[in-house]
Amino acid sequence: MSESVSEAEVGTEFVAGAEAAAGVEAEYDPAAPAPLDVPRTSTGNAEVDAQLERLGDTDHLATDGHLEVYEDVHRGLRDALTALDARPGPPAPPRPYESRS
Repeated sequence: MSESVSEAEVGTEFVAGAEAAAGVEAEYDPAAPAPLDVPRTSTGNAEVDAQLERLGDTDHLATDGHLEVYEDVHRGLRDALTALDARPGPPAPPRPYESRS
């Protein structure tokens, strides 16, 4: 055994490795990320639904990782709304004759 690693450290690593291999769950950590299980209702718009599903990624991240997901979803929703404005609508009705007096 090398001098840089103590027997206690090796024992601790062995126990942790054995627990992981046996499928034993680690102790409950209330500070660990936990899914919110917020139900998501379909909007009928595939782009918007995909962005809302992306919010589920935050369930597995610590809070400092949420900002990146929120900004990404916000950008996607903004792009979807902008695309709605860019679609051509029905032609404008003809304007009535204007008086030229």
